[in-house]
Amino acid sequence: MSDEPDPLEAVYDELRRLAARRMASESAGHSLSPTALVHEAWARLAAGSVVWNDRNHFLRLAAVCMRRILVDHARRRGAAKRGGGTPGETLDDVAQPERSEELLALDEALGDMALERPDHARLVELRFFGGLSSDEAAQALGVSASTADRMWRYARGWLQIRIAGDITGDAGN
Repeated sequence: MSDEPDPLEAVYDELRRLAARRMASESAGHSLSPTALVHEAWARLAAGSVVWNDRNHFLRLAAVCMRRILVDHARRRGAAKRGGGTPGETLDDVAQPERSEELLALDEALGDMALERPDHARLVELRFFGGLSSDEAAQALGVSASTADRMWRYARGWLQIRIAGDITGDAGN
C-alpha cells in the first residue's frame, strides 16, 4: 500500500470545498445541501468523457457543472411551485426566501454575457457558482489578479443592469 495521496480523493476534496463555499451564500433552508451538490457534480464529472488537463481546467469544469445543477434545481422548484405535480407549499417553503427566480435570471444573463465576453462569464461562473476567491479565479483563467478584479467589476455591473432590466421589462432597451 502506497503512502502517496489518492488523486481522485484530492479532486473530490477540492470539489467538496468548492460546493461548501458556494452553498454558504444560499439560504439556510435551501433544499440542496453542499453534500448533495458535490455528489451530483462528482457524478456528472466522473460519468462524462471530459478529461481535465490540470487543476485550473478542473475548477472551470466544476464551476460550470455546479451552475447547471443549481439552475436545474431552481427550475424544478419553480415548476413544483406552479403546480408541477408536487404537493402544495409547506410553511417552510413560504418562510424561506426563494432565490430560484434570481438564479434563473442570472443564468440567462450569463448566457448572454458569454456571447459578448466569454472570459467575463467564466469568471462569474468560477466566483459565483464555483465559490473561488478572486485570486483563485484569476489563476484558473490564467490572468493577473488585477485583470480579474477589473473583469469582476465590469461583469457585476453588466449583470446588475441586465437583470434589473429583465425585472422591470426594460431588457434590451
